[in-house]
Order: sequence, then C-alpha cells, then structure tokens
Amino acid sequence: MRTIVDWHIHSKYSRACSKQLELPVIDQWCARKGIDIVATGDWTHPAWFAHIKENLEEVRQGIFRLKHSTTPAYAKASAGRQSLNHSTEFMLVQEVSQIYKKGDKTRRIHNLIFSPSIETCEKVIMELTRRNFNLKADGRPILGIDSEDLYKLLKDIDEKIILIPAHAWTPWYAVFGSKSGFDSLEECFGSMSKYIYAIETGLSSNPMMNWQLSGLDSVVMVSNSDAHSPRNLGREANVFEFPESPTYDEFVRVLREQDASRFKYTIEFYPEEGKYHVDGCASCQFSCGPEESKRIGERCPSCHRPLTLGVQNRIEELADRNASCVSNRKIPFKSIVPLAQIIAEVYGVVSTQSKKVEAEYRRLTDELADEFTLLLDTPIELIRRKASNAHLATAIERMRAGDLKIQPGYDGIYGTVRIFGKDGLLAEKQSILL
Repeated sequence: MRTIVDWHIHSKYSRACSKQLELPVIDQWCARKGIDIVATGDWTHPAWFAHIKENLEEVRQGIFRLKHSTTPAYAKASAGRQSLNHSTEFMLVQEVSQIYKKGDKTRRIHNLIFSPSIETCEKVIMELTRRNFNLKADGRPILGIDSEDLYKLLKDIDEKIILIPAHAWTPWYAVFGSKSGFDSLEECFGSMSKYIYAIETGLSSNPMMNWQLSGLDSVVMVSNSDAHSPRNLGREANVFEFPESPTYDEFVRVLREQDASRFKYTIEFYPEEGKYHVDGCASCQFSCGPEESKRIGERCPSCHRPLTLGVQNRIEELADRNASCVSNRKIPFKSIVPLAQIIAEVYGVVSTQSKKVEAEYRRLTDELADEFTLLLDTPIELIRRKASNAHLATAIERMRAGDLKIQPGYDGIYGTVRIFGKDGLLAEKQSILL
C-alpha cells in the first residue's frame, strides 16, 4: 500500500500563514493532493492544540484522523485513490525555532519534533511553559535552548520522541545554514546525534546534493512541504510502501534503519526553484554560482555588501565526495512541478491562483485523479483525452523526463521552472511552424 506523507506544515497560528489552515481544510486539500498522512503542525500553540484535541481521534498508535471527516466526494471518486473510504490521517509533528549561543556564534536552528501521543504533547507543553517559553505568540515558538539540551529534555519526557533538523541548509535558520549553523550534526547535537535518524533537505536542495557529504550516511533524507497555505501542501513529500497501515513506531523504525524496502522515494521540488539555491543579492537582483561568488570575493558587484551564500555553495563547502559513487545505496527521489504551476504555464497565466487555473485544477482532480497520481502515474494519453488543453499532457510528459528550463532562486527570491521556455508555449508553437 503506497503511503504519501508530508511531515512539515503549519497552522493559521504561525506567522505569515494562511487563515485557512484548519484541520478540516487541510484534510480536504490533502485528499485532493493525494497525501495520505500529514503533520498537524504547531501543537505547542494552546489554541491550535485545543483544535487538535477537539477534532482528532487516534486510529492507530500515534496516527490520528478527523472525528467527522469532511473529505468531499471528489476525493473518494478520484482515480488512483487507495479506497473509496480514503480519509487523511495526521501525525503530531511540529517545527520549533531555536536561537542560542554556542561557541563564538549565535545559532538559529529550526527542528521538527515528532510526538507519539497527545499525552506526550501535553507533557512537553507543560515543561516548556515551566521554563517560561512563550508558546502563545507563534505556532512555531522561539526557544532559547541548545539543540542538544532540547533533545535531551524531550527524550526525558518520552523516549519515543524524535527530532529531525528542518530545511537543513537554509542560510538563516538551519543546522547547516551558512549564516548561523554548524558544520556537522555532531557539532550541533553532541551526544544526541545518535538519535538523529533523518534530516529534511528543504526546497533548495535535493537528496543527491546531500549525498556529497559522507558525514550524512548515518541519516536518511526526508522531504516535506513546509506549507504556509493549503495550496502548498505536498510540494515535497515522502513515499512509503507498507503491507498494512503504519504506526508511529513503524515510521520511526523505518527512518532509524534506513529501510529501503518501506521508504521507496522522496518527491522533490526542483532545488533550483528554492529561494536560497545559489548566491545572490536580492536588492540588486544579482545572483551567481559558488565559483563566480568566490571570484568576486563573495560581495555584490553593485552594492558591495556580502552576498547571501546559497545552499549549493554551502554544500560544496562541506562536501567530501561525488554523489554518484553512493547513489545506488541511497533512497531515490523524483522531482516534480506542482500541477497548478504546469496548468498556469500551459494557459499562459501568471498566477497559479487565477480562476482559469483553479477551474482546470479542480476539474482534473475531481474527474481524473489526485495531484500526485496525475503527476507521477496517470498515462499521458489519458491526460491528453481528459485535459481541456492537450498541451497539458505534453507538459507533464516533459516534467517526468526532466526536460525543463530553470532559473535558480537566490537570497529569498524563488527560482523559476519553465517547461516551454522563457517565452512560453505560444513561442514554441510558432518555432515549430517555422
């Protein structure tokens, strides 16, 4: 049984997040996307935790479901669904932000905390409150505590808790971030490093980039959406294969043992599309690769301020081998472009939220299949017959083949991924006629 999992999302109580991020809405969007299990996010926030306890019930150890699912008929009837009674399941996973001094630097780290039960969440909340951390201000609270000390505290509360570094390479807030991170997991987590079973690659890196570090052979790469709105759910995800419905303990075992018979692959954003892939200066709209960055002294040629060094640069700094020499021993990955983004390009529309894109997206996921099934599995000829625009099938076929044109992101600016080139589909059709 294929199980698609997204372990990193937020609620409406996190800063800069959609007010639509409530559990029933998340349930509906996950069904349309094809996500089987999703994080609750933000369970340390008192209002969100009350929402979780009011709306969710445990169906297996550490796995929850809405008490009264609002999954609409379109998801139940969609092609490729595992059963007509499909309902999104939830796990108690949330992100925390830590700011603390270690060595001669201020560290800014984001970590994901996996809890096996509501009772464990309550104990964690009680202990963090006792230490006077403000849990009400943000769904992703800021904790002034060392990562090693935090993990020790969590393990003392419940040994089943695990912690995974979030978006591990983001410059400003990550375990390996160029601005405030560390050079190794051991440097960050010390004696607790042995309990780090995975790291989250983040939008600006993919597993192959991470495989260049032999120091990461002890962990697996996971990929999640870090969704701040329902539309972004599942932009990255993890794909498992289980003979029966998995429990919390089974997921932890798979990560700990790097069990490739269960963990089949990750679904990835093209890393160039991430907003910190290469080096750059957003103010001057300047970007470059690591080699050019070194040549110019890592300063913007226009304003002369230090460049924000991207994920590619940081990985190359720490890399000690070529990824190809170990790729056959690693959990593989597949790269996708979100369906709404593909539809927008086919129709020549700037916004993925335009009425035209929205209507076609909903029609396809109503009548044909959920988004992941469409992007990964649905026969191209079937898409060609069902889509309102036949070029959509061509676009998905090219995406599966990796036939794309990409402008990398930098310094907080998302990159652009195009299937038909800079001038779009119309220009391509004209060139064919010529």
